[in-house]
Amino acid sequence: MERPLSHLAHLEVTSPDVEASARFYEEKFGMRITERADGNVYLRCWGDYYRYSLVVVPGDVASLARMAWRTNSAEALEAIAARIEKNGVQGTWNEGGVGYGRAYEFTGPFGHHMRLFYEVDRFEADTEFASIYPDRPEKRSSHAAAPRFLDHVTVAASDVRAFADWHNKAMGFRVMAFTELEEAPITVFSVLTTNEKSHDLGVVMDTSDTAGRVNHIAFWVDTTEDLLRTADVMMENGTPMEYGPSIHGIGEQNFLYFREPSGLRVELNSGGYRNYVPDWEAKTWTPAEGSNNFYRNGAMPHSLTESFPPADGFTATEEGASDEMKAELLNPYAKQGRG
Repeated sequence: MERPLSHLAHLEVTSPDVEASARFYEEKFGMRITERADGNVYLRCWGDYYRYSLVVVPGDVASLARMAWRTNSAEALEAIAARIEKNGVQGTWNEGGVGYGRAYEFTGPFGHHMRLFYEVDRFEADTEFASIYPDRPEKRSSHAAAPRFLDHVTVAASDVRAFADWHNKAMGFRVMAFTELEEAPITVFSVLTTNEKSHDLGVVMDTSDTAGRVNHIAFWVDTTEDLLRTADVMMENGTPMEYGPSIHGIGEQNFLYFREPSGLRVELNSGGYRNYVPDWEAKTWTPAEGSNNFYRNGAMPHSLTESFPPADGFTATEEGASDEMKAELLNPYAKQGRG
């Protein structure tokens, strides 16, 4: 089966203060809390087709507890589980959880916890939230900063090319692009997708000894004007922008980054291309070509090198590597040159 996965269905993130994080997503970002269970808070965007797309769960620090993907069919769920095990990872089956049915769960080779399922509860809005558009799960939010959908997640891994290769072979992701340093053939970033978007999974290079880290989670709005309004509204209400607004070269999305109370980085996107090419060949960008900031007219803050949970070592970004990380990565090449 060529395309077993349909899309990113939900994310589970940890927070040392679940209520503070949930309140941020609800009051400042415009998501809605749909339910609470066992200390977890479930939130949705107004355009999400399922009951929720984000779960905030208790944890000592900010991190990604799990990413969940819906398959294209019940048969695809069985097939991809077998494919994952054929590629060296053993998972477990369960009967499902809040809002989803039978699921296959596993930890990928780079330490990221994943959940796959097909059966899912469709969201049905109460009268108060019902839309006049029959295809919309809920009416458009009246919150000025509200995102429409969950968009993607960008994680960290010790080997970007190996990460992309495994997720392509074992899970059917299309590999869409890479970023490589100008100074040496070291790949620091890649984007992958399950569908026609430029990506719903990103990966940055990480030199730490901590597996399963995340760089950011991301949501989507319809237009660039919506994105700019979000930046305006959030800043007016005490949330600074960490980076942006600007536009990514890879994917061509408009972006901005900010932090929620746990410290976790959140991105908001708009625009971007759609790519239906089944035999797409991934291009390799360099930071100088504007892989992250296509305008190349502003310096990325060093804080974007932080991934979660905190760990020693260096983490790349969508823009490349910091000078300190480059020095560490390039040292073996310098030694080879002297030899």
